[in-house]
Amino acid sequence: MRRILILGGVCVLAATATAQDPAKVDPKHYKVEFENSRVRVLHIQYGPHEKSVMHHHPAGVAVFLSDQDAKFTMPDGKTIERHGKAGQALWTPAETHLPENMGDKPLDVILVELKGKSAAAKPHK
Repeated sequence: MRRILILGGVCVLAATATAQDPAKVDPKHYKVEFENSRVRVLHIQYGPHEKSVMHHHPAGVAVFLSDQDAKFTMPDGKTIERHGKAGQALWTPAETHLPENMGDKPLDVILVELKGKSAAAKPHK
């Protein structure tokens, strides 16, 4: 049993370690609009029901330009549904995921990714 748990943990860590930069692995959906030593600004656009590949984001702030109904698959296979409204801004902790637009309309988001110590920050409670 212990070996299974260790192997499972190694698999999750390996999936996280191999997760890549979304702008490089999925340029159809992710465009770098601005970058400096402190932040990177991504413009994220998905058509209805479009899906990405597994990738990683550091902590940041998302600003929804359209309503969002999305599903995120995590490296361990768990899925989380998230919803947002146009004009809403929210904190996003560092995360590895595979996103999918579950809506019938395009998804449009600006994501300001933080660099340095803030990028690895845990969610504020």
